[in-house]
Amino acid sequence: MKVPRPWSARTWLDTSHVMIGLPVAVVLGGLTLMLAVAPPVLRRGVPVFTRVQRSRFAAFLGVRIPPVPAPVDWRGASTWRQIAYHLLSPFVGAVAAVLVALAWGGAVVGLLSFIPPRVQGPPLVFLVDLRNPVIVGISMAVGLVLLLLAPVLARGMATLDLSVARTLLGPSRTELGQRIETLTESRAGVIDAADAERRRIERDLHDGAQQRLVSLAMNLGLARATLTDLPEPAREAIAQAHEEAKQALKELRDFVRGLHPAVLNDQGLDAALSGVAARAPLPVRLRVDIDRRASPTIEAVAFFIVSEALTNIAKHAAATRAEVTVRREGDRLHVLVHDDGCGGARLDGGTGLRGLAQRIDSVDGTLRLSSPFGGPTAIEVDLPCE
Repeated sequence: MKVPRPWSARTWLDTSHVMIGLPVAVVLGGLTLMLAVAPPVLRRGVPVFTRVQRSRFAAFLGVRIPPVPAPVDWRGASTWRQIAYHLLSPFVGAVAAVLVALAWGGAVVGLLSFIPPRVQGPPLVFLVDLRNPVIVGISMAVGLVLLLLAPVLARGMATLDLSVARTLLGPSRTELGQRIETLTESRAGVIDAADAERRRIERDLHDGAQQRLVSLAMNLGLARATLTDLPEPAREAIAQAHEEAKQALKELRDFVRGLHPAVLNDQGLDAALSGVAARAPLPVRLRVDIDRRASPTIEAVAFFIVSEALTNIAKHAAATRAEVTVRREGDRLHVLVHDDGCGGARLDGGTGLRGLAQRIDSVDGTLRLSSPFGGPTAIEVDLPCE
């Protein structure tokens, strides 16, 4: 721990936290004892007392103590821990405040002992002769030591108070584990729901708008081929509409394929990646070794990883070939994309790889990137199958 300086803002915030903490703890501890005879009132008062203490830690120490989950029964363990803190904090605060006050007070008295006493009287003040130069020198040395010790003592007492507060006012390990498990399940549900929604949109576009565009393009093509006796402006308009319909159909197919390719649901990851490799503008060697399929969400993540990686290779890597390997080992799916391009890819270099990293993190996967300048580049991804 870095030793704080006596004149630093951190030192004065620590000291203020300790000194103000004592009266706050005494008041809240006394109220807790008084309200113990009225449990309904105590039930409403304890959370308020806890918020006051949390605000003190946030104001002076810049530390946010996370709130505990609302208990089903107010007599649960979290409530008793909060009550224990409010009853214990006056004793901790008293010890801390006395030690810090003695350190600062002794430092001030010792450093100012060189000032000659103006009041006539006995030569002994505080059992020492302040008119003796040796005694004055020793007092000033002790004051200097206390001046250097006071910030450390204030920091230590504030840290002790924070440790007790985190233990008693914050969530326990069991509560944190339950919260993490709940958040993990919620995130998985959101990811699955988003993937299901993408599949629904893909089906709706494929069965609706795409089929209408196909029919429109066919009708326009038929009109263009058969209505040859129309005036030239009419035939040009039909021809232009035919080309626009075909271009719109192509863009819609690309959009649908980007949302969620139907072949991924119907035939699996091998067939979907074969289509991606075939459409790539450079030679791609694909090897897929999967004995059984992963969950639809994981397959979708793996598909978009390979698709985005090959797109980046084609745009930025100046590569002559690429290699994609996908294999399943137990309950893990490993994806490797390798190219012989110029290298220099970075996760913070653009939105493509950063988007990949975010998508992989969303399913608790891992991403390793090796891309020295001059190449080659290798992207290794490890995904849970479920």
